Amino acid sequence: MGILNESTENKMNDLLEKAYDAEKGFRKAAENIDNARLKNFFKHKAQERQEFRTELRNELRSNGLDINEDDGSIAGSAHRAWMDTKAFFSFDNEESMLEEVRNGEKAALNDYDDILENETLPPTTESVLRKQRSVIENSYRKADYLEDVK
Repeated sequence: MGILNESTENKMNDLLEKAYDAEKGFRKAAENIDNARLKNFFKHKAQERQEFRTELRNELRSNGLDINEDDGSIAGSAHRAWMDTKAFFSFDNEESMLEEVRNGEKAALNDYDDILENETLPPTTESVLRKQRSVIENSYRKADYLEDVK
């Protein structure tokens, strides 16, 4: 079993913080949209991110590491404020929100790819991260699909 080093611990905590940001962002998007299909999509994504947080906290704890999760990141708060402003002024609120989902999911994929390059991950941690990455990749594709069919 691999041992998580300080760099990996920091990256895991960063994923945890960003999962919190994403959860709040998806909840905010669900509140700001009338389209029932998209509202359900955003609510489902918020629930997934809440589950991600639980899994990430469990992995950190099982490896004896500190958990640095408070209220998300400053960047996440700024991004949600930007989404609110963009949604308010946008003529195509749905398209704008789906574009933000794609941008966020693409950034998350990059974060997961970065940490998965660490060869010292214990098998259980690697498995959790690969599963979460797969869910995010599917979310990215679904956002593309929803925009195309809206």
